[in-house]
Amino acid sequence: MANLTLFELPNPRPKPKREAATGAASVPRVRKAERRQVRLLPTSLDALLSDDHQARAVWSYVEQLELDEFYGSIGSVEGRAGRPSTDPKILLTLWVYATIDGVGSARALERLCRDHSAYRWICGGVGVVHSTLSTFRTESLEAFDRLLTQSVALLQHQGLVDLQRVAQDGMRVRASAGAASFRRRESLEQCLADAEEQVEKLRREVAADPSATAKRRQERKERAARRRAERVKEALKQLPEIEAKKKTEEKRKKARASTTDPDARVMKMGDGGYRPALNVQFAVDTDSQVIVGVDVSNKGSDLGELPPMVEQIHERHGVTPPEVLVDGGYVRRKDIDTLAAEPHNCTVYAPVPKHKKSKISPYEPRPKDTPAVSAWRVRMGTDEAKEIYKERAATVECVNAIARNRGLLRFLVRGLQAAKSVALIYALAHNVARTIALAV
Repeated sequence: MANLTLFELPNPRPKPKREAATGAASVPRVRKAERRQVRLLPTSLDALLSDDHQARAVWSYVEQLELDEFYGSIGSVEGRAGRPSTDPKILLTLWVYATIDGVGSARALERLCRDHSAYRWICGGVGVVHSTLSTFRTESLEAFDRLLTQSVALLQHQGLVDLQRVAQDGMRVRASAGAASFRRRESLEQCLADAEEQVEKLRREVAADPSATAKRRQERKERAARRRAERVKEALKQLPEIEAKKKTEEKRKKARASTTDPDARVMKMGDGGYRPALNVQFAVDTDSQVIVGVDVSNKGSDLGELPPMVEQIHERHGVTPPEVLVDGGYVRRKDIDTLAAEPHNCTVYAPVPKHKKSKISPYEPRPKDTPAVSAWRVRMGTDEAKEIYKERAATVECVNAIARNRGLLRFLVRGLQAAKSVALIYALAHNVARTIALAV
């Protein structure tokens, strides 16, 4: 009876003989991936990151900033209908941390908020889409500008920044415009006429189409066409300024402006080529390597950029740096005179250009020099000034290189205002990283 079974059992397979350890027929045993198995892994977002993770440090830093300006612009309030807005603290932390991480695209940041533990921790369960991220970045210029001032003020309060010596340098960043988008006046006028005709045509189609879905699609097309027309109008508006910089009438006729980013200008880049770009200016405290001033222009040269930056630093921080370091591209005699006089009383350290034909030492005063220019020549010939000037390359050029490594190679936004917002976020991210490093 013991051998009776309800079902017929298969014949048992003989046990394989154990092969010798050195046998050729031995089969390796491995742990294989099993992705379809349902697992219950109870955890919290806070447990995803270690206590010393950089995302926690960035969040802690942002919590110290005054963000009342961001909260004051939110239309959704308690007691009224409407969908709650995304917390500006989350959006700011996402952009600062993403910039440190080398991420500059709103769409890429949206994907990371779904897939990456650090970004999910920052979101804290709040869904974020790329349109919200993009709007927050491009439409908060004034708020970002004030946050940069706050970031330096926090370090000044801790005694980590004294603004006694500041170095400034510019870098050309590729603009969001293709070379083929630059058109001459006749071509721009034709583009404008075509764009306005397209806008009017789409308006008529929207008014005549009764279908709601198709109507929304046509409205999107109309908005895109209207934006194209606005950009072409802006290009025509800026064309006289571009023409005025040309020396001959023949060159003025060949002046061109971009239909996709009218603020962009063709500049000589670091590799010697010419491409549409914008000029980003950073001013850095040499002692702490903290960015204390930011500007973005469409000038291909750094001439004339020094006095506005010194004034900006004074307006931001209430202090005029006693010493500023710049390279030869900034050297202009009237700027040296301006900064040496009241109310600046600022000493400029910049290389003295050598005359190609004259054998006179460039450090000797010239008959036509003003007292400030003569003092600059003599000063730059001393060993002390040469040692001080070495700090420029070790500070501001280092900061520019870090910005490049973090992705500041090409702007993904259009226009000077949006580009300056991006540059300010890079400055904020850099200052956050410096604050963490200086606090260690």
